[in-house]
Amino acid sequence: MLFEKIKTPGLSHLSYLFGSNGQAAVIDPRRDCAIYIEKARAAGLKITHIFETHRNEDLVSGAPILAKLTGASVYHGPNPEREVVYAQTAREGDCFAIGQLEIQVLETPGHTFDHLAYVMFDSAYPTKAVGVFTGDALFVGDVGRTDFYPDKREEVAGLLYDSLQKILALGDQAMIYPAHGAGSVCGSGMADREFSSVGHERLNNPRLQIESRDEFIQAKINENHYQPPYFKLMERLNMDGGDAAPRIMRPVNLSLDEISSSEADHLVDIREPLAYAAGHLPGSMSLPVGMISAFAGWFIAEGESIALIASDEEQLATAMTHLVRIALDNIVGGYVGVISAAKQGKSMEQTPMITTEEVKSRLEGHANTKASKAWTLLDVRDVNERNEAAIDESEHIYVGHLNERWRDLDPQEHYTLMCASGQRATVAAGWLASKGFKYLDIYLGGMSAWQAEQE
Repeated sequence: MLFEKIKTPGLSHLSYLFGSNGQAAVIDPRRDCAIYIEKARAAGLKITHIFETHRNEDLVSGAPILAKLTGASVYHGPNPEREVVYAQTAREGDCFAIGQLEIQVLETPGHTFDHLAYVMFDSAYPTKAVGVFTGDALFVGDVGRTDFYPDKREEVAGLLYDSLQKILALGDQAMIYPAHGAGSVCGSGMADREFSSVGHERLNNPRLQIESRDEFIQAKINENHYQPPYFKLMERLNMDGGDAAPRIMRPVNLSLDEISSSEADHLVDIREPLAYAAGHLPGSMSLPVGMISAFAGWFIAEGESIALIASDEEQLATAMTHLVRIALDNIVGGYVGVISAAKQGKSMEQTPMITTEEVKSRLEGHANTKASKAWTLLDVRDVNERNEAAIDESEHIYVGHLNERWRDLDPQEHYTLMCASGQRATVAAGWLASKGFKYLDIYLGGMSAWQAEQE
């Protein structure tokens, strides 16, 4: 028997491959889906079924692509908006045999209306469920977000509560297999651990400690979540079916002249924040490779062209992989060698880093800034972080919202960007720099440094 969890770094997406007696099934495959075929074949199995727990918002589904490659049937939940064109509709009580395993369908709306959970039984232990693929309904340490239907927030929160009761009714022995782990944008309270059981979650998951349906609904509608613009692209592709990933997941190499004269819509520096701040090509924005999955979809729109600037070839390949998984794959090429460019006399821009002492001095009005107008300490953390602790004199715009809100800012003013440490602040500063803002610096250490100073 084969059972394997396949994790997609960056997105913290979890998909699953399992099977026995020559057959295999995949739960929630990603766009670059060759890995499932390779692993199934290595185990002597043929993929015959593909199950989707819901219409994903944060990545392109590989289900239609994997179906073409294998001939497998795709199953998806009933969708009141419009049907998923590449899938058959699975409903409550449907059963599917995968060798000695049986998959039973539970309709579990709430996170989305089309959400399903798939309950696994083993013929060797037929009376109780072995496990359940919970999708985005139940995570390890959290439950799914319910903010995708703004005009129906109470309804969908109530639906999620009811769906969770169905999952809990499977018994404490059932293992849970969610679609995401810690770091995903689909939940903020997930544990780092990626294994759990219904019984453990019943006792320890904070949201499952809320016994009252009404209290649960209020807790959910009071949550704060952000929806990057690319979510709409993912929703459309995951109903119509996205194209296969590029066969070569490595950008074309660009020379210094080519990157300097590039007419790409976005010149994206994927090096570490400190490297970008120390020296970067004019017009480039900062999007460290490890932050691409979280923030690229805020600043780069469907079809817009991208030129990448990296420290090495592996960084380029990793960045392209992250971008392809969210369908931002109009990548014209990549350049390695910022230090080499500097040695050749290429003009560089820098973004200064300042300390807590300097921030305090400016807040007290004792320090001059370079701009001809006012100085602003701009906090780009999310609203939950800011509600916990904030510098009174600072202003707030969430880093992702600068995709549009930059137009509300005055490029003649001086802005110090701050977050919890300096990483998101560098992304924010890089975006503003790419829009022509000249008077920028970054509070190194951010809120963490500020609080440490107060102790």
